Parts: sequence; C-alpha cells; structure tokens
Amino acid sequence: MEMIETKDLTFAYSNSQPIFKAFNWQVQQGDSWAVIGPSGCGKTTLLYLLAGLYQPDSGSIFIEGLEITGPRPRSGLVLQDHGLLPWSTVLENARLGLTIREFYGSDGRHTPLDEDLHTDKSDRRVRYWLEKLGIAHLHDMFPSQLSRGQRQRTAIARTLAMQPDLLILDEPFSALDAPTREALQKLTIDLHKTSGLTTIIVTHDIEVAVIMGKRILILNEGTNHHLRIIENQNAGSRGHRYQTGFRDTCQDLHHILGDLL
Repeated sequence: MEMIETKDLTFAYSNSQPIFKAFNWQVQQGDSWAVIGPSGCGKTTLLYLLAGLYQPDSGSIFIEGLEITGPRPRSGLVLQDHGLLPWSTVLENARLGLTIREFYGSDGRHTPLDEDLHTDKSDRRVRYWLEKLGIAHLHDMFPSQLSRGQRQRTAIARTLAMQPDLLILDEPFSALDAPTREALQKLTIDLHKTSGLTTIIVTHDIEVAVIMGKRILILNEGTNHHLRIIENQNAGSRGHRYQTGFRDTCQDLHHILGDLL
C-alpha cells in the first residue's frame, strides 16, 4: 500500500531554477528510506514538502491517498535544530505536541479524529518515551543544560509521544558522539521493525544512509526530475555494518555522489 506519492511535483524558490520538476516518487507503507545528496540539492526542502510546511508550485503530494495541503497530524517531523522551547523543561518540551492537541481537541486538523486526549494517558506516553530514550532523569532540566544528544532525544520523544505513522527526520544523528549516534540509530531501526512505522531520514552521511535506509533516494544539484534509487534491503539487519555488502553499498554511493559534487 502506498503511504506517500508525489505526482508531477514541481517546486522552486523565488528567482531560482526548480529544485523538483515533474518529480514522481512512491513510498510504500512501512518502508524505511534515506535521502542523500550534496548540499543544496533539496533534501530538507523535500521533507518540508512532505510535512506540509511548503506547498508545491504545481503537482501534488498524497499521503494515505489524501492530498497534503498543510501539516498532517499523523506525520512526525524531527528537525535538525530540535525546535525545543528554551523556557520549558525536558518534560514540558516532550509533552508539547500533546498539550497543543488537548487545546484544539480532536478536530482532524491539529489532532487525529480518533485521538484519545485523556491527560493521564498522554502523560504515560511521554514518560514512556523519556524512559525509552534514557532521559527520564533529566525531566526537570532546560535545553540550555543539555548536551546536543540529550536535546535530540527530547525532540524525538516529543514526536514519538504523538504516535505518528510517518516519521520524518532531518539529519537526526549529525554532530552526535559515536555511542549516542549508534544508540539512536538502533532505536529508530527497532521502532521501524516493531511498529511498521514508515521512516524517511535525510542525511549527508553515506554510512548513516546505508545503515538506515532499505531504499536510498539520491538527489542531485540543480533540478531533480528522474529518480535515482539504490536498493539496500539488508539495512537494519543485525551486524549489517560489518558485512561486505555494507562496504560495497557505501562505495557505490561514494562513486555516485562523487559524480554529483
């Protein structure tokens, strides 16, 4: 079943050539994708389009068969800069999405129509993810008191507490130390496996793309029209990063991206 479909998607910033032109792409439900390419190729722009924060100049984006004309309540977006409120604690930041949903109610726009907004259940969901992400002990601290990895985990907890069916992550592991990066990668992979969550990760890191994406979409500078995709079905499997296939796929991506730089 198709989760996402772009149909003849065209988008350009003012007075610039199109980043996407008649761009057609399909993502199946439960897929895990990595999107990679040189700086300025449109990776983050594509995420903002999928999240409904940008609108196409022409063409359409459909998620679960419905055209996207604005943010969708079941889509979870984790931004590179985390988007945490500096005056709020870890617990308050992690609960922010659910607090906003409680304000609007189950209106189908800000909140799914079938959402259970019982406060106790919301609180349990937030605390579950803080525990799962190893930051429950930081619940009363503020973003300025946290490491970058702790801020990233707070942003991820906020998103996962909203029970998305589509998780969109913009450079989620950048500037993290190796142990934190590997722990978050494993968490994301495990979440994908156990919940069937559709995931799309933007990265500039070739190894991250090969670890995380069962399919890798390569964007190029200039206008993206034709799809360039690498199949990488061993992504997420146990010991994948230590296998010959992992090194071969990394090498293929190095060659392709070298041609694009």
